[in-house]
Amino acid sequence: MVWLVGATIRAFVVGAVLLAGATLLTGPGAPLGARDTVVTAAAALAVAYGLARVTHAWLRYGVWRFRVREDALYIERGVFTRIKTVAPYVRVQHVDSRRGPIERAVGLATVVVYTAGSRSADVAIPGLTPERAEELREELRRLAIESEGDDAV
Repeated sequence: MVWLVGATIRAFVVGAVLLAGATLLTGPGAPLGARDTVVTAAAALAVAYGLARVTHAWLRYGVWRFRVREDALYIERGVFTRIKTVAPYVRVQHVDSRRGPIERAVGLATVVVYTAGSRSADVAIPGLTPERAEELREELRRLAIESEGDDAV
């Protein structure tokens, strides 16, 4: 739900920019037929972009999984390219929970796990209830503390 709302808002903003640009591009001196054509094309492009964003958000939701195991946090995600991430607890630096305005409105939260090294050194687990997010944050924090003496490799 959060991803769909976010995609809709982004699509609306991009559509408004496209329509405003088309309107400004074909100012008052432009022939009437040209102005209608450009604005109609911009509106069609905005609708197509919006449908693509919402479809992508819907597909993205269907391919998002995580699993907490004894040694690491496993995450699988991706619509076109499947990404499997393994975050060993020994690499975890800290764990946060966050709730943006849309998440608060629908009663959800995200847990963010910050890891040492490598690119994209943070992993987010969205779509949790606030209670589940706090439980998961504490569980991951505990597992990271317990694994401090282990080797990450």
